[in-house]
Amino acid sequence: MSDAIKHECGIAMVRLLKPLQYYKDKYGTAFYGLNKMYLLMEKQHNRGQDGAGLASIKFDVAPGTRYISRVRSNEDQPIQDVFAQINGRLNELNEKHPDKIDDVEWQNDNAPYLGNLFLGHVRYGTFGKNSIESVHPFLRQSNWMHKSLLVAGNFNMTNSKSLFNDLVELGQHPKEITDTVTVMEKIGHFIDDEVAKLYVKIKDEGLSKKEASPIIEERINIKKILKRSAKNWDGGYAMAGLLGHGDAFVLRDPAGIRPAFYYADDEVVVVASERPVIQTVFNVAISDVKEIERGEALIIKRNGKITTDKIIEKLPQKSCSFERIYFSRGSDSDIYTERKNLGKLVFPQILNKINNDIKNTVFSYIPNTAETSFYGMREAAEDFLNQQKAEVILKGQRSLSVEKVKEILSERPRIEKLAIKDAKLRTFIADDNSRDDLVAHLYDVTYGIVKRTDNLVIIDDSIVRGTTLKQSIIKILDRLNPKKIIIVSSAPQIRFPDCYGIDMAKLGDFIAFRAALELLKDTNQTKIIDEVYKNCKAQKQLEDTEIKNAVNAIYAPFTDAQISGKIAEMLKTPEINAKIEIIYQSVENLHKACPDHLGDWYFTGDYPTPGGNRVVNDAFINFYEGSDARAY
Repeated sequence: MSDAIKHECGIAMVRLLKPLQYYKDKYGTAFYGLNKMYLLMEKQHNRGQDGAGLASIKFDVAPGTRYISRVRSNEDQPIQDVFAQINGRLNELNEKHPDKIDDVEWQNDNAPYLGNLFLGHVRYGTFGKNSIESVHPFLRQSNWMHKSLLVAGNFNMTNSKSLFNDLVELGQHPKEITDTVTVMEKIGHFIDDEVAKLYVKIKDEGLSKKEASPIIEERINIKKILKRSAKNWDGGYAMAGLLGHGDAFVLRDPAGIRPAFYYADDEVVVVASERPVIQTVFNVAISDVKEIERGEALIIKRNGKITTDKIIEKLPQKSCSFERIYFSRGSDSDIYTERKNLGKLVFPQILNKINNDIKNTVFSYIPNTAETSFYGMREAAEDFLNQQKAEVILKGQRSLSVEKVKEILSERPRIEKLAIKDAKLRTFIADDNSRDDLVAHLYDVTYGIVKRTDNLVIIDDSIVRGTTLKQSIIKILDRLNPKKIIIVSSAPQIRFPDCYGIDMAKLGDFIAFRAALELLKDTNQTKIIDEVYKNCKAQKQLEDTEIKNAVNAIYAPFTDAQISGKIAEMLKTPEINAKIEIIYQSVENLHKACPDHLGDWYFTGDYPTPGGNRVVNDAFINFYEGSDARAY
């Protein structure tokens, strides 16, 4: 999307099911798992560039030997920095002990990051916090291996304050209210509770504390712990965790908002946020990669037993459609098809805006991530033109010369690469004072292609704030002197905050919201704004399950086309000569393109969990009262 937003996170997990010597013998290195982790994380760098972290756990090491290693980075290229740190440590060890390079047993005892179980994470700072303390995986350490816990996730909880209060009621004193800390401490509490109860039972069997530890590790019930921990969670999450003794899990939210996929064979179990990442790194077929079902956990016991267990009752599936539109890599076969369909389905609206005049229309896209939907739009344009050709030829089949038929058949949509982003410029790292000047020079354009009689159609993934369009793209495109500039969003109008992992928290940021407010002023309906505020305030004391989305009323008086028209007015500055039109995908066509991924709350206000309605109402209260605070 032309407006940069911070979003999502990516998780990666590898569990080796064979002894390390097996990988040394077959693949030439005991660091097979670590190498795969590098690839899994690097191929998910699109999901987070503010921070990265990796943790490993060794099996079968003597007491006094470090069995958990963790490294995190918030440098400019965090994944590269993480593995540079790891390689530095390993190279230093090899230089000191060159005779031990092929001794796997010695390496296991002495080399950091060599392990049997790995957890990696890439992140965007959803709350703008990019300190190293905010980088996953988080570690809850203990002298008891089965109480040590590493957690990393792609998630956001709408009820962090409530979860924090739950911990206080349990007698804890959490150091922060952040959802990461509260989630980890909630899981940690029930691990402690489970271990305490197991110890009492095993003690009654006449065993010593030392004898009890391996039995606790064998009997500890991860399914039960997760059920108790996640009972009151409200949000979207793919939550991964490792226990120090070697158990591992990945839990997915009951609406399936955040994605998680896995692959298992007799050598390895691997989890990632995106399916094609696993396909590429392990060279496996699409049918071999499974999706963790919503409300379920993939649990891998220390003994290698793998199960998928129901943890929470399923809600209606609301997988995040933004994954399909923009966030995930388009190399996934389903996502690629869906993005093309988004371009095809929006084409009838384009035809209407250009009065079916393909001949005098140039088609292009911004930014590069919109290329796949552009292909769909192009195919729809070609189909339309082919239909026109067929009708002309059939109508005049007896009178047309061969040359005329060739002329007709040679017609094709005018497809051009018109705008190229300067990769060195990133608008979201500019300070406020220099941002306007920076965004005005973000794109270079191709001159000499567009004529004064042409319509110029540019497709984008989505239009969120409209900032870059107004300050840069439209101004630059207008230099080409087209008759009309039509900006097409492959996604519907973003009207509501997201509270499940995407950094879209403030209503006032959305150009669709601002356009609706302008329309309320234009039509003397501003009283609705005050009524919505009163409704939001009145619901503050209600339980989340009783709260309704009051902000829908802001949009109710207007059609999608009216709001799009107002957005076009707002984006056109006085120096722009071309007529500006804005087209948004319809929600109906979004669902046609992505039938299995119906999460659309940022477009419709239909939140999949009760906490979402509280968040959107709080966001409106903040906007109305002029507060810059976040609603979650």
